[in-house]
Formats: sequence, C-alpha cells, structure tokens
Amino acid sequence: MIMNNDIEVVIIDDDQDVLDAYQHLLEVSGYKAHALTDPTAAISMLHKNWPGVVVTDMYMPGLSGMELLDKVKELDPELPVIMITGHGDIPMAVDAVKKGALDFLQKPLQPAELITLLEKHLPIRKQKIEQRTNVSYSAAEVLLGESPLLIKIREQIAQTALTTKDVLIEGENGTGRHTIAKLLHQESELRDQPYANAIGQAISCTADLQRSMISARGGSLCLSNPQDMPIETQQWLCRFLLEQERQGKKEVRVLAVLEGAPEAKVEQDKLLPELFYFLSQVRFSLPPLKQRNCDITPLFRHFLKRSCQKLNKTVPAVDKAYINTLNRHEWPGNVLELKNVAELYAIGIVKLTGQERTKPLEQMSSPLDDLVDSYEKQVIEDALYLFAGRINEVSSYLQIPRKKLYLRMKKHSLDKAEYKVRTTH
Repeated sequence: MIMNNDIEVVIIDDDQDVLDAYQHLLEVSGYKAHALTDPTAAISMLHKNWPGVVVTDMYMPGLSGMELLDKVKELDPELPVIMITGHGDIPMAVDAVKKGALDFLQKPLQPAELITLLEKHLPIRKQKIEQRTNVSYSAAEVLLGESPLLIKIREQIAQTALTTKDVLIEGENGTGRHTIAKLLHQESELRDQPYANAIGQAISCTADLQRSMISARGGSLCLSNPQDMPIETQQWLCRFLLEQERQGKKEVRVLAVLEGAPEAKVEQDKLLPELFYFLSQVRFSLPPLKQRNCDITPLFRHFLKRSCQKLNKTVPAVDKAYINTLNRHEWPGNVLELKNVAELYAIGIVKLTGQERTKPLEQMSSPLDDLVDSYEKQVIEDALYLFAGRINEVSSYLQIPRKKLYLRMKKHSLDKAEYKVRTTH
C-alpha cells in the first residue's frame, strides 16, 4: 500500500474516465500517483509537509478547484498546485495563479506539458521538505521542550528559515529571541554571508544604522528594540525596506527583536506603524517559561547534565521536592534564569526565588547531632529552602525528630514561614 508521503502526485477530477487516463499517463511516466474524484478526500490526506504536487480540475461538484486551492494553501502556502481548465476559463486560471497556484494547463491536456511541470517542480518540492526537516532538527537542538507552544514555534522556524523575509521576534528577556534570530540566519541561503547585531538604544542617528547595514550587507542584521531608534532613523529604515520590496532584491535581511508587545510601542508613538507593518509580515511570539510549565523539569535536567559534562563530574541526584519547587517558581528570567540555576546546582549551589545557599546535600552522611555547631545552622537553612519550609520533610531528611528540629531552629532564630514559597498574582 502506498503511504501518503510516498505519493508524488495527487490528481483530482470528477470525471472518472478522464481521471483514469491521467493516472495511467502518470504511472507510465514513472510517478506514484493517487487519483480522486472527491476533492474533499484530497484535503484529508494532505498535510503541510507532504512532498508532492496536486493536480486538480477547475470545476467539480461540492468543492471547486479554486476552493480546493484555498484549503491547500491553508495547509502549506508553498504546496504546489497545478490547475486544469477549459479554454474559456483562462481568466479564472490566471486568477488562481495569482492566488498561489503553481501553473495551469488547458484541456485537452497535453501529456508532455504536465510531465515537464512535474519534472521541474516535484524535485524542488522534495528538496524543500528535506530542508524543512533538517531545520526542524536544528531548531529542536537549540529550542528544547515539547510544549505545544514551542512545537508550533519550531514548525514556524522550519518554514521561515528557507526564505529571506524580514522577521519580527517578540517576547520577554531570556525566552530565546536572539537564539531564533541566529538560527533563522544559519539555516537560510544567507548562512555564508555576514550576520551583524545592532541595538536600537545605541543608534543615535541614521548614519549609525547605515553603518550596521553595511556590515550586514548580503546577509542578516539582528536589530534589537528598533523602537529605541530616533523616528527619522525608523523612517529611513522604512524607505530602505520598501525599496528592497519594490526591487525584489534583498540587500539586507532584518531580524528585529523586541521586548514586550510591539503594538504597545506603536500606541506609545515609539515605533512607527509602517515599520511595524514591514517587520511583522513574519512574526514570532515567544511564550514566557511559566507558560511552558511541562518543559521546566526536562530543561533543568538537560542544563544540569550539560554543566556536569563540562565539569567532568557525576550528575547529582535531584530530590523530587526540589523539582516541585522549580515548577512552582515564576521564572521572571525565563529559560536563561533556569539555565543559570542548573549550572549553579551542578557546582553545589541551590539558588531559587532570589536566595542562594551552598548545597551540602550530597555531603550528608550522618544525623544532624553528629555535625559541628558552626555547620548546623547552614545545614538546617539549606533543608528549609529545599523543602520550602515543610517541617515533616525537613525532619525526615535530616534524620531528626520534629521536636528536636524546632529546638535547633529556635536556637538559630530560624522561622519556617520565611522559607515557604511565595507566589505572585
């Protein structure tokens, strides 16, 4: 049985005799074809990374060729569609090409014309899907996590990286905005060309931006917070981008990185509406880590393991209570903060919610009574931080009765309430 990804051509026509002739032609020519009289059935079997070409008649009951084209383009704007039309329907076929059809052929169909189009465009489509797959692998290596939000962003990267369109990347600090910008450049056809950085706040005049553009000529410019540039400089950049669009020639690809929502910058008259329009034709919105809660634990373990490999040391055990603490944390610094916490944990420091303590957990080999007094307070504090002030768990870990633990805490003026996790609303 031929699987969807093995099919090279899906051909659709409501006339079964015509359809049989088309399929015979394609099979004789060496193509794996799937013939359908129902256009809705084609939609159910196609997907955005299907590596083939759709050939469809213009007029069909239930769903016209134009309507089918719209639905195919919703799956993947770059999925190639060839329209077959009668002589009197050429204006409609031309309109279909404007809407994204690859080409159109007139009835009666000339076999050589169809085969020529397939020979040209099918290899291009297969190569594009292969490139997308490679980009997806690269994105998965640097953008770790399996939350639905992140998977969607990686899919968007796979499609966008193969173009040279300008891009707007928005999100909080530490969410990976610059990582995405660099990835989009490295996976594009501009990968061997320059990649330059510029910061809006450091651009005091148009000449400053022009110098940055010159250093990025032929490649990509990662422009951080363009709303911080003078208005006249933003106006110049608008004219530059408009001229590139008119000429159809990309001298510099702009990868704009913003903190927060760009619409707010427009409303505050900091970002020109026309510049926002030019940059936001391809737009990435990166979620904060607190919206990717299911990624926190695997990300922490990944960063911890990588840090230990660099330090050439064994990966330490991570208590479940500490994992729970990680998952409750708000992570205002996002992935970057989590990475820093994991690196500190690898060298023996527990750091969360603004607090920092040496982690003696792996050094604990006897009950607390056997430890020297000068060390006692720090050990109790570490346990209180680790278990968020939960006395039963602290007592169990330190191998000391609750009553005795309370006496030691009183001795060192330690209050369990000060170690409980505080959440902000």
